[in-house]
Amino acid sequence: SGYASRNHPAEGTLHDLWAKVLVVEDPAGHELVLISLDLVGIDRPMSQQICKRIQQTHGIGRDQIAIATSHTHTGPVIGTNLGAMYTLESGEQQRVIDYTEKLIDTVVETTAKAFANLAPATIQLGQGTATFAVNRRNNPEAQVPELRSAGQLKGPFDHSVPVLAVRAGDNTLKAVVFGYACHATVLSFYHWSGDWPGFAQIAIEKQHPETTALFMAGCGADQNPLPRRTVELAEEYGNQMGAAVNAVLSSEKMEPITGRLKSSYQEIPLALGELPTRTQVETDTQSDNKYIVGRAKLLLKQLDEQGHLDQTYPYPVQVWRIGNQATTVVLGGEVVVDYSLRIKQEFPDHNIFVSGYSNDVMAYIPSLRVLNEGGYEGASSMIYYGLPTVWSQQVEEQIIGEVHRQIDP
Repeated sequence: SGYASRNHPAEGTLHDLWAKVLVVEDPAGHELVLISLDLVGIDRPMSQQICKRIQQTHGIGRDQIAIATSHTHTGPVIGTNLGAMYTLESGEQQRVIDYTEKLIDTVVETTAKAFANLAPATIQLGQGTATFAVNRRNNPEAQVPELRSAGQLKGPFDHSVPVLAVRAGDNTLKAVVFGYACHATVLSFYHWSGDWPGFAQIAIEKQHPETTALFMAGCGADQNPLPRRTVELAEEYGNQMGAAVNAVLSSEKMEPITGRLKSSYQEIPLALGELPTRTQVETDTQSDNKYIVGRAKLLLKQLDEQGHLDQTYPYPVQVWRIGNQATTVVLGGEVVVDYSLRIKQEFPDHNIFVSGYSNDVMAYIPSLRVLNEGGYEGASSMIYYGLPTVWSQQVEEQIIGEVHRQIDP
């Protein structure tokens, strides 16, 4: 999933794909559930089904659950995510439906196992650096090696690697959560893999055999791992990330987490720009571009069912306060790096990580700058996600405003 050019099913497996769950609970009994999936994304219905079942089983709120996807482009098609990108025969579509239902069950069952395995632990926080992410809008891919060697790569970028370590009472490392703002697009072939985040988890778990490594993708919508397109490079970047995480774990600078766990979640009506008319949508069904045709069919179905196209999208914004030391902002969609940089700048007293690709990956989320520049992240990618038009000029301020409301209520 993730590349429109693919035209047949997977041919084999490079390494396994994982669904991993970490549950942490503070002394007052407030739990946070982090679900990490090797998927290109997750749609709203699937996310809702998973969360509803976990909430009912374990008596927790929606704000206490975060579903993070790695954005690997060598994972399965799931649900309706990127629905306008694929032209699937009915049999293939049924396989997607069946696998999606199976995966929902697997995630719910894995979460129950994590709750059953709760044990006393301490949490530590640290931060490292990795430099293989490159701003793909401002650096031509073919020129990246030369620009890098000359120190002339253009930003913006976010090379920070936040690391959260969970240790048992005997100091055994039980879990590691790490993040990075970069696409998982080294590989584009037909073999299952977690791309470089998968290799990074393998590297960390090899170094620490009793540990489960979980990845949260940062605001990497406009960041690529460059150069790319070989298994060797995917493994190399994974090893670089593993080394960055292991350097933090072995340092003396990891800070113990103290205090309570707090969580909040809100879906805001994120405004779209000017909507197409039914006539315009019908005209799109005659386009030479099959992806525009695919989107038009989805939009016509919406028009037939509800009589109109929605002017807003229920966009998820979530904030976790992990003790007194760490704040994690969890955003939906493919979020460009400007959001991470701005949120960190506006909350200088908080140790912040901003995650994207979480809870609902409905589209690219451009900043106002990227929206006005246009291009793939600002405009044309909306076609593949089946949304009717670009976001409104208020997109950035709506999201940042909600982040402020949740961090400083």
